[in-house]
Amino acid sequence: MMLFSCKSPKPAVTVKEWGKADGRTVKLYTLTNSNGVSAEITDYGGIVVSFYTPDKNGDFENIVLGLSHPDDYLAGHPSLGCIIGRYANRIGNAKFTLNGVEYPLAANNGKNHIHGGIRRFGHKVWDAGVSSDAFSATLSLNCTAADMEEGYPGNMKVNVDYVLNNDNELQIRYTAVTDRATVLNLTNHSYFNLTGCRENVLGHQVTVYADEYTPVNEENIPTGEILPVSGTVYDLRQQTVIADRVAVLPKGYDHNYCVKGTPDQPVLAAELYEPKSGRLLQTFTTEPGIQFYTSYNLDGSKKSPSGVAYTPFMGVCFEAQHYPDSPNQPNFPSTVLNPGDTYRQTTVYKSGIK
Repeated sequence: MMLFSCKSPKPAVTVKEWGKADGRTVKLYTLTNSNGVSAEITDYGGIVVSFYTPDKNGDFENIVLGLSHPDDYLAGHPSLGCIIGRYANRIGNAKFTLNGVEYPLAANNGKNHIHGGIRRFGHKVWDAGVSSDAFSATLSLNCTAADMEEGYPGNMKVNVDYVLNNDNELQIRYTAVTDRATVLNLTNHSYFNLTGCRENVLGHQVTVYADEYTPVNEENIPTGEILPVSGTVYDLRQQTVIADRVAVLPKGYDHNYCVKGTPDQPVLAAELYEPKSGRLLQTFTTEPGIQFYTSYNLDGSKKSPSGVAYTPFMGVCFEAQHYPDSPNQPNFPSTVLNPGDTYRQTTVYKSGIK
């Protein structure tokens, strides 16, 4: 367990070399605000390696699942903290049709496609730049994806800004453009654990501000329905202890909730609270959906820098995004991006005490 408090006169960014990937130097950037809250983010995959926040006693601990070294990530990992794209979540039968043309994709989740394929955004070394002012510290990441890379049409330019401000918010701002009609669905796949990643999250309390969700089949592909959560185990509109629901839903949650974010203003989509530490994490998003995932599939093969095994229910994800399989579901919000248009999304993870 690492406990520290580091006050800074104003937000700042520091950088160090952290290894190699694809013949390029990988760097680790540390964003720190004036309250001593910090986030370590690497240009390999845009991975959030750590997010140090205080508990009710003022002790700082890391609240995301991370690994010690880039080689640990290069060896393969369950999307810990990385940028997901081109398409977050699943696309059924690993194909979609756009403007009358069928595009086959990698079947990397059974017969389905997940998180953008084999060589996805979380596996790239991004170009990086940094800046800071009196209120925030920013890491700007940029990458390009070639036409038909991983089966997706369009040469695409993507920018992701990580902004840590003095309100203890880690903001993630995405923009993208394309030269051909394509589909796009970006998110961040951080696993949160407000105990400082020392215990599992079954004692955490969660609230998801959604009246509806998208049910799925046995392969986690949406049926196309949008159903009310009322009267179901998926109703998380009131603060709920995760363990209470796992008692009746043994594999926990891996479900898309319709949170109705708007392009101009992020909405409060979810809250996570851990009573012993007093930590509160709020998720705001401009996206129409959020995937709430309680990490049942973690198998213990990855460990924290302090040696804690990442076993089932060691973290929760709030993946702000469009709905899974939207390219094949005409009644879902569209994920089509056309030339001349700009994809924009903002997600905010706000740390606090309750």
